[in-house]
Amino acid sequence: MRGVVPPVCTPFRDDLQVDEPSLRRLVEHLIAGGVHGLFALGSTSEVAYLPDGQRQQIIECVIDQAQGRVPVIAGVIDMTTSRMLEHAAVVVKAGAQGVVATAPFYTRTHPAEIERHFRLMADAVDVPVYAYDLPVSVHCKLDGQMLIRLAAEGLLAGLKDSSGDDAALRRLLVARRDVGGRASDFSVLTGSELTVDSALAMGADGVVPGFANVDPAGYVRLFDLCQAGDWSEARHVQEQLLREFEIVTVGDRTRMGDSSAAIGAFKVGLRLLGIIDNATTAPPQIPLDPAETERIAGLLAATGVLASQ
Repeated sequence: MRGVVPPVCTPFRDDLQVDEPSLRRLVEHLIAGGVHGLFALGSTSEVAYLPDGQRQQIIECVIDQAQGRVPVIAGVIDMTTSRMLEHAAVVVKAGAQGVVATAPFYTRTHPAEIERHFRLMADAVDVPVYAYDLPVSVHCKLDGQMLIRLAAEGLLAGLKDSSGDDAALRRLLVARRDVGGRASDFSVLTGSELTVDSALAMGADGVVPGFANVDPAGYVRLFDLCQAGDWSEARHVQEQLLREFEIVTVGDRTRMGDSSAAIGAFKVGLRLLGIIDNATTAPPQIPLDPAETERIAGLLAATGVLASQ
């Protein structure tokens, strides 16, 4: 995996059922924007809030709509190895071309247990396994030496790095180069969508940006500029995306958390663009109110997102 691989938002109806027509329009919007792959059932997909039936419905819908035009990978995120293996069996049967797994969470895990977890995942599925480094939710930072070791053995295909630790990312990229062999094929995708140009300059292979749901073409342009070595123009595009991303700051943090504010803002943006029918988020997340929605509309208009779509 390389390039721009958005974590696909999950549109809901007012009754909290998955809105498949909106989801299909979103997949079309992303592919039309030039993305290089789709990541269903990630954090921005609200995977932590989804019952198993909805997980299956979503991955089947995304794969069906994509029709092989771009690869689709699927999150199998859950608390334990056994539950992740169950999710993996479902998404692989549906046609996912890779699975994305965090370390187990809730219980405290030893580094040896985390390594065993990823080995068990790799042994159990016949598609590539991508590790997901998400310390803010999983409460542990994946060890870079362990990741490269498993990559060198051909057990891990890549990493989505949402740790925000640029120094650790650089060490990982240097280790990948130094070890070589099969580790050279280990794909490193940054989840830090406001510093994509920096990550690509260090040698990362791509980005998994939640905001690409709203502006996929912007992230594709940024990636292309970095690939061409036009770092000055890439910085300009990255700074433009930073300005657009300000919509995630609109939600009032005295009454909602970061997830409600960010995912809610993405969905409001998608609704304003006419891609999804409403901005419903899964409970217990708190929806943005009309005043906040109006502010997001103003920001997207001021940055040209609404006018350019």
